[in-house]
Amino acid sequence: MKRSELHDAIVVITGASSGIGRATAHAFARSGATVVLASRRESALQETLQECERLGGRGIVVPTDVCEADQVERLCEKAVERYGRIDVWINNAAVTLFGRLEETPRDAFEKVIQTNLLGCVNGAREAIRQFREQGHGRLINVSSMVAHSGQPFTSAYVTSKWGIRGLSECLRMELADAPDIHVSTILPASIDTPLFQRAANYVGQPVKAMTPVYPPEKVAAAIVHVARHPMREHFVGNSGRMMAALRTLAPPLGEKMMERKVNSDHFAQDLPVEPGSGNLFHSRGDGAVRGGWIEREHGGTSSGMGLALGLAAVVVPLAMYAYHRQT
Repeated sequence: MKRSELHDAIVVITGASSGIGRATAHAFARSGATVVLASRRESALQETLQECERLGGRGIVVPTDVCEADQVERLCEKAVERYGRIDVWINNAAVTLFGRLEETPRDAFEKVIQTNLLGCVNGAREAIRQFREQGHGRLINVSSMVAHSGQPFTSAYVTSKWGIRGLSECLRMELADAPDIHVSTILPASIDTPLFQRAANYVGQPVKAMTPVYPPEKVAAAIVHVARHPMREHFVGNSGRMMAALRTLAPPLGEKMMERKVNSDHFAQDLPVEPGSGNLFHSRGDGAVRGGWIEREHGGTSSGMGLALGLAAVVVPLAMYAYHRQT
């Protein structure tokens, strides 16, 4: 799918009201694509659509809770009724929570799985049915670097993102009989979005984005690139690729590095907060693309990152070699 083809593409994006989804809508609009925008918040979707129209795109808004299979089915139906086909479907809707597993409410954990993983399943099911009917299509599932490395205090999120990556692998094999239907997985590192401010929090400390932080526009550009040039997986941010490579060669070392990095860099140690469910059950916050985390960085690396870089200088060259031998 070249740039000229994107001009005529019909692109469905879930989680389009903020963060990566909103940035992705902007990126496709700049290419002249037609966007079908879905999330729980209609007002934020309308704002996103207006921005897309100013950038040269067009589209419609379909308020959708991806946890509800019937709503996702309706999303697909609305897109096809209006435009006759779907060329690209992007499963991006996501929520997260921070907390030890034994201290996390069961319903909160399950809501993350329902939104991130089962929401992706709901979207993939509808997209593939439509792609098979029309004979072509590109399914892009937004996972995370933690689908390769794991991370403490985010077991629900990590479980969901590993599941998304596994789902993509299964679907690629199931679609071996359909060479014009492609399934790709995006693996972002730590991204500057409002995800962290809106996260459910059961750790008792404010959450911040773990450095290094990358702009959401970088993820959006990667998604557009993959829509044009399908591939199995695409990392966004070198830190994610590095951790995946390290885990391939030395899993215990990779786990120890991640554990130390999270403890030193993911929480504000001196500011206690009350536990809360964030935006798991009710949409909240504005429709911002960015969370302001890049502006809060001051150039240096934390002690945890310093440790990671020191170890990486020895291990990563070998790990990268081993990783690329397997992919």
